[in-house]
Amino acid sequence: MPERQTSRKDAIRNREAVLAAADALFARRESPEDVTMADVAAAAGVGKGTLFRAFGDRAGLLRALYGARLEPIRQAVETGPPPLGPAAPPRDRVPALLDALLCFKLDNRRLALALEEGGSSSTYRAEHYERWHSLLRAVLEQIPGLTDSDFTAHALLAATRADLVEHLAGEGRIPRERLRAQLANFAARVLASGPLQGLTVEE
Repeated sequence: MPERQTSRKDAIRNREAVLAAADALFARRESPEDVTMADVAAAAGVGKGTLFRAFGDRAGLLRALYGARLEPIRQAVETGPPPLGPAAPPRDRVPALLDALLCFKLDNRRLALALEEGGSSSTYRAEHYERWHSLLRAVLEQIPGLTDSDFTAHALLAATRADLVEHLAGEGRIPRERLRAQLANFAARVLASGPLQGLTVEE
């Protein structure tokens, strides 16, 4: 087997081991900040140099793990059937997208918190946020009579921020199904509302 092919297989195997180790560590620790790059390297059985070469820094590792966990939803959104897939009516698809994102945040609370709170850059400039915002804005633009799709997409996504989800769902304050119902009702009210009388939006 050529050396280059062997190195590539080793790199893939190391990456999978690192993601699995990070996944387990974030699931066990109470605070995302308790998980360090050294912890992940030790759990995966690789050197810290290997970890930094593969992911760049802690934020890069978080993004990779987040993306791996989100992959089934991404596939459902891009090619799946309604209500998440592209063939769904916009008024059905918007709440379905928000519900999928909320459920993902509930199932991955520590990881989502670590990703959204980590680093010095704005959450709103993060690749994962821009992707969801662009998708939601595009679906909102398909709804007749609905204006300000860009702002509305931001406002709806704000209801699924990891820190808000943690505040509402942490320590069992609001049960999962009730939180999902509240988000669905909020989205329905937004989609049913029109511009307030007497108010205009300057372009």
